[in-house]
Amino acid sequence: MRTVTVLGSTGSIGCSTVDLLEQARDQFRVRALVGGKNAAKLAEQARSLKAELAVLADEGAFEELKTLLAGSGTKVACGRQAVIDAAALPADWTMAAITGAAGLEPTLAAVKNGKSIALANKEALVCAGDVMLRAVKEAGATLLPVDSEHNAVFQAMADRQIDQVEKIILTASGGPFRTSTLEEMRVVTRAQALKHPTWSMGAKISIDSASMFNKGLEVIEAARIFNLPEDKIDVLVHPQSVVHGMVQYTDGSLIAQMGSADMRIPIAHTLTWPKRMATTSPRLDLAAFGKLEFYAPDEVRFPALRLAREALRKGGAASAILSAANEIAVDAFLHEQIGFLDISRIVEEVMVALGAPSADTLDAVLHWDAEARRAAQRLIPAHAA
Repeated sequence: MRTVTVLGSTGSIGCSTVDLLEQARDQFRVRALVGGKNAAKLAEQARSLKAELAVLADEGAFEELKTLLAGSGTKVACGRQAVIDAAALPADWTMAAITGAAGLEPTLAAVKNGKSIALANKEALVCAGDVMLRAVKEAGATLLPVDSEHNAVFQAMADRQIDQVEKIILTASGGPFRTSTLEEMRVVTRAQALKHPTWSMGAKISIDSASMFNKGLEVIEAARIFNLPEDKIDVLVHPQSVVHGMVQYTDGSLIAQMGSADMRIPIAHTLTWPKRMATTSPRLDLAAFGKLEFYAPDEVRFPALRLAREALRKGGAASAILSAANEIAVDAFLHEQIGFLDISRIVEEVMVALGAPSADTLDAVLHWDAEARRAAQRLIPAHAA
């Protein structure tokens, strides 16, 4: 049996991972499940999978978690260091799905085991790409992309002929405001922005999809994963979300990966890679779609793509600054402190103010992450809705 750890098990990606593990109980032994604040959900998962260890980042939840798992045989712990210690436990496969900068240290701890890391934490490569990739190389670990777009490219590049790749293409649904004007987007509500037309996701990534910041972060992530320059990574808006990624080869071949809009598919691909596992995910019925559409993205209405490419070209801490500022701006929008279009404005103002300082260590990355958050926070009153 393969040993597995799930970092971020109570989130959207984590719950999908747990579902797959429950479908194949005889194939995996769960070393650790790590959640954020939801003690009830974590306890339910730990009992179901007979996890060796259950950890919550929220220290205040220790007694609740301890009570819920009493007599189960599962050890419990809470707090930041407990999360990192759980991530460091030897496991054949680790799902790294703790969102934001909070996931950096646990992901690095897991990488040092030199095993397979299923990466669902964009910030690991966006904010600390050089640091993370250096650690992966030193440990001899295998990085497996979980984002549907990067996993699609990974599958379409199965022959590993990276030197024959002309470009890769990431697709984007376009979110709920794909056809909206700037005037309409200026007054959109929190509820409207959270209503994604295709995917079921958490609040942060739903807003990032609506603003296309998620696609900007994915361009940066793709550059790191596939070691490609920014000008070899294209984005196409594809409302049906059937084609998740494509690879254009130098011989003119264009290889695409398609599938239902179900994150269990890319997760399953990494869980048993290089083999495949059966899942209960819905099968794709192309006849039901009738047609597939593709459009070039509008960087005037969605400046996040432009900002991400600028950060990638500048290097240093620019990507970490972009990501951190976006987290603060999205949170402010979710709390109805700023308007939807103010998200990208605040990010751009922070990027201009802080520039692209060097960030070749985790401490440096975390320093500039914190600086960007403080800078973004200071700008919120000026953009107050």
